[in-house]
Amino acid sequence: MPDLFLALTTASPALQMLLVIAATFILEDAATIMTAIQVKLHVLAPMTALAALYIGIVVGDVGLYGLGYLASRWPPARRWVNMPAVHEQQQWLSHNLFRVVFISRFIPGTRLPLYTACGFFNAGLTAFTLATIAATLLWTTALFALSLHIGMFLLNHLGPWRWVGIGGFILAIFLIGRVLARTMKR
Repeated sequence: MPDLFLALTTASPALQMLLVIAATFILEDAATIMTAIQVKLHVLAPMTALAALYIGIVVGDVGLYGLGYLASRWPPARRWVNMPAVHEQQQWLSHNLFRVVFISRFIPGTRLPLYTACGFFNAGLTAFTLATIAATLLWTTALFALSLHIGMFLLNHLGPWRWVGIGGFILAIFLIGRVLARTMKR
């Protein structure tokens, strides 16, 4: 059964794209790394892989915005948020939206609260989406390129242990992100 699934996905670029898009909803950076490894193994075409990553990440980010927007229309959610200066919050966020959203792509742990807040305060979907697209193009392309190079090394030099090395690389990216997030909080 797994062999049939692999054969079907290899033969269908559309199915490959859907799997990569779905993977970005789980963990973006791990999906980017694994997708780059699949490109190195000649399972995915590079442009198909990048397009799927970009689509999945941007759709996920806009989805977070949408969740925030929907929460702002739900009375219990409005009670959970201290909102004495809603207009000021909305105005500041709308004025700085592109910069804030763009920078948050590079600071681990900030996207979920920030993107839902953008939706909650209705900060501007167009500017939000453009900032998300620009930051995703930069960050995802850089991580993808790095993963291609490291993935090539791991595939060529670790032999049967290559998947352990790839898992370690994903874990390292995840842990570095957590350390940076904690450092930024201080």
